[in-house]
Amino acid sequence: MTARVLGEALVAECEFRLFEQSFPRLRKCIALMSEEELWFRPNAETVSAGNLVLHLCGNMRQWICSGLGSEPDRRKRAEEFTEPGPMPKSLLYEKLDTIERDAKAVLRRVDPETLLDKRPVQAYEETGLSCLVHVVEHFSYHVGQITYMVKSRLAVDTQYYAGEDLNKTV
Repeated sequence: MTARVLGEALVAECEFRLFEQSFPRLRKCIALMSEEELWFRPNAETVSAGNLVLHLCGNMRQWICSGLGSEPDRRKRAEEFTEPGPMPKSLLYEKLDTIERDAKAVLRRVDPETLLDKRPVQAYEETGLSCLVHVVEHFSYHVGQITYMVKSRLAVDTQYYAGEDLNKTV
């Protein structure tokens, strides 16, 4: 197997995990919550779901668009957590739509053979491979937190696997 084939497979899997799983789940959670619920903080040490959405957008822009795509890094990370909200859901959806479009564009043009090249990201030197792995696990982690917020506060099943028999084996 060549580096190109392996790199293409990695990028495709990351695209699937992000754009076919995590983004739809995040949008579903936002839809289920009121704006008040999106910006609720149970205590000073816990950020709101709305803050986590802003954080996910900032992180993806920094690691994918800037790290992999070499765009200028203008992220103001602290502001993602200090935004008190409420912010209209429509603005959160717009931010998600924008970062999804921009990240997809970067991933479409990434050269799989350069995934082991080092790039500056935050205070680090990271490979393209580590940028991809970081974003997928980071996005999934925070979508899991938001899912927990939805399930625990609203007592709903998000139905992520509706219609699928997860007990079936192939």
